[in-house]
Amino acid sequence: MGPDPLTATGTAPGHRPSSEASGDLKDLPLAEVQKSLGSSPDGLTAADAKTRLDRYGPNEIAEEKTSSVRALLAYFWGPIAWMIEVAVVLSAALGHWADFFIILLLLVANAVVGFSEEHQAGKAIAALKAQLAIKARVLRDGKWVTPPARELVPGDVIRMRMGDIVPADARLLDGDPVQVDQSALTGESLPAEKQPGEAVFSGSIIRQGEIGAMVYATGTHTYFGKTAKLVQDARSVSHFQRAVLKIGTYLIILALALVAVIIVVSIARGDALLTTLQFALVLTVAAIPVAMPTVLSVAMAVGARLLAKKNAIVSRLVAIEELAGVDVLCSDKTGTLTQNTLTLGDPYAVEGVTANEVILDAALASRADDDDTIDLAILAGVKDPTVLDGYSVGHFQPFDPVHKRTEAAVTANGSTEFRVTKGAPQVILALAGTTGKAQTDATDAVNGFAARGFRSLGVARADGDGAWQLVGVLPLFDPPRNDAKATIATAQQLGVEVKMVTGDALAIAQETAGKLGLGTNILDAADLGDAKRHETEAVTASIEHADGFAQVFPEHKFHIVDVLQQQGHIVGMTGDGVNDAPALKKADCGIAVSGATDAARAAASIVLMTPGLSVIIDAIKESRRIVQRMNSYAIYRIAETLRVLGLVTLVILLFNFFPVTAIMIVLLALLNDSAILSIAYDNVRYRDQPEAWNMRLVLGIASVLGLVGPVAALGLFILADKVFNLGRPELQTLMYLMLSVAGHLTIFLTRTRGPFWSIRPARILVVAVISAQTIATVIAVAGIFVTALPWYWALIVWGYALAWFLVTDRVKLLAYRILDPNEPGVPAHRPNDKLGSAQSGRVSPGKEHSTQGHAVLAGIR
Repeated sequence: MGPDPLTATGTAPGHRPSSEASGDLKDLPLAEVQKSLGSSPDGLTAADAKTRLDRYGPNEIAEEKTSSVRALLAYFWGPIAWMIEVAVVLSAALGHWADFFIILLLLVANAVVGFSEEHQAGKAIAALKAQLAIKARVLRDGKWVTPPARELVPGDVIRMRMGDIVPADARLLDGDPVQVDQSALTGESLPAEKQPGEAVFSGSIIRQGEIGAMVYATGTHTYFGKTAKLVQDARSVSHFQRAVLKIGTYLIILALALVAVIIVVSIARGDALLTTLQFALVLTVAAIPVAMPTVLSVAMAVGARLLAKKNAIVSRLVAIEELAGVDVLCSDKTGTLTQNTLTLGDPYAVEGVTANEVILDAALASRADDDDTIDLAILAGVKDPTVLDGYSVGHFQPFDPVHKRTEAAVTANGSTEFRVTKGAPQVILALAGTTGKAQTDATDAVNGFAARGFRSLGVARADGDGAWQLVGVLPLFDPPRNDAKATIATAQQLGVEVKMVTGDALAIAQETAGKLGLGTNILDAADLGDAKRHETEAVTASIEHADGFAQVFPEHKFHIVDVLQQQGHIVGMTGDGVNDAPALKKADCGIAVSGATDAARAAASIVLMTPGLSVIIDAIKESRRIVQRMNSYAIYRIAETLRVLGLVTLVILLFNFFPVTAIMIVLLALLNDSAILSIAYDNVRYRDQPEAWNMRLVLGIASVLGLVGPVAALGLFILADKVFNLGRPELQTLMYLMLSVAGHLTIFLTRTRGPFWSIRPARILVVAVISAQTIATVIAVAGIFVTALPWYWALIVWGYALAWFLVTDRVKLLAYRILDPNEPGVPAHRPNDKLGSAQSGRVSPGKEHSTQGHAVLAGIR
């Protein structure tokens, strides 16, 4: 299992283990550990903790970070960079110094822009991760404080509760045994019971119970040499990224095939080999989507920053895109659909017990320190809080989802001892062995409360070691959130079916779901199987068509997600507890709600910092916008590659003439890649249905645009060459300007499914395109690196390109009708959200870029 974590070098300043040979603080008697660490169950002082922190360093495993210089140099290493570098060398060998410097500029500019954008995205991700950093409850100067876990030092006394990730290697102090999940560290599937005095390791999870512990190893000295990671690698490859990479591969293969044709024909005609090779290399570089990774990274980072402003922290960057395809959202009730502000109603009391006595017993079985909403509501219901001063609570067993109750041992007036418990009514009734009329009356009370939307808690009491006796039932009301009904309606309009998941009784779930407009087809989860069970077709259908689930245990959540995924649904799941972690991991997009445990946050892809469902809906909208932006970029990139390669190949084959020079191709690539980054901020309309990549449509539309482009450019070439007898050098400049202007106009075609004016482009996109084309026009007219072109020819190019732009827009609409006849038109919705463009912030919703259903074409996944 590895070396011992802490020897003499890992002890407190001025203190060493009593035995160097057996200085394993994991196994030494606890008293010796305390002596070795120079600490006690009373903890450390803040000053001592600071001294130790300076000595041992932060309680974290420092990530191996690449220096900025190495990160920048990495952009000059790789297949694409090598091809550009070979072109630079060939230019120098041929003495084409203008080409040499421009191609070198392309290489450096691509590296600088890519490095800058990746650095900014990395900073955004790091800032989001910092907000998810776990905190620890630590005893310092005799008071419990909650510093970041990275500030823990050996000798610190910490308190861990159910759902906490163990922040450092520690020895348990006095208390009840706890259940610890070490599966992330050891692979053991079942939680292990840990007794006082035993060691627990950093990264494991407290599944049940609560206990204090003394830290004996931190950071790199921990048993496994690493702490729990709250976020997964933000650079993991999503379904969408794989689709884009497929597009990149397709373009590279296409470019290499056409360039091979050009090389063969040129050699056959006796053209200079080095010149042909240089041209072919540069043409290949121009066709390869160099900017694709950068555009993807920027689009995702922009979305993450927008959601962070809405208090939704993305722990896995590509989760934003995964969320775009979600069509079923399983949502917690408490705190997400309801206000999580419980109000205590008038209790039911058994014969011989008063209502105040029921509330008092429940209050004694509650603890304000846990900041639990149920406990706080019950304590607030005590009419005279001073009455609690006469009681002393000894042993307290906190709530856990397995036993579903709390229990406290109480001493009254320093002599009388009794026990009290509160929890799920069915659990308390079984514990008390209630039968006959008493059981019937209590059950009727629970059902009566449920019919009114109240959640019930059973309360029981036992004198000394005697048997439990039911004393009553408490009603608690958690009203729906004010925005919940409207938010659910919005989700349904977006094609997302919301299913309520709650541990409450069936009647309460039906009442709440009815009020929220979800429907009242609620399944009792007690009838469902577990994760290992294969459901029948009938049960599967009932899960798929249910409006929600009641009396849900954590294992049911996992099973529900599994069944829905087997039916082809893309499932989002919310959760907050430690036992929700498997379901959050299983879901296509796990969402940890506000106040979730560390374990739930670690398993989730998105963490909500504020309660409610509206943030999730905002995230769904934004994720769909991101897919739209990247869909536009994919069509644009394919079309432009076809346009440039198609024109060059046709002119070389038909007229034995290079229509553009190598330096012109470099200028085209430089201007296009610099301007296209702005698409990450473009205004788009999210679709009213979940997104999935329709590569047939993407390739089809791109091919149409990519074939119309060369036809238009070839027409201008023939007109200028054969009719007006424009000189060959000026003709090359003319073609360069035509490709540049028409290429950037293409982005205004690919960004909409309807006419190009149907969605107003973002200001940053317009400015970027106009700036790039102004530069391209000045280069052509002023003769910078190219043969100068007269002004009137530049105006002709602009007019010709704009005319073909309008024609191509009509062709695009016809292509959409042929390739995707079932997609309805774009509805004219009013703007109803605030996450439109990263620049303007408000865009009307609608349907854009058809991607039917949830089917993903073969070869993409």
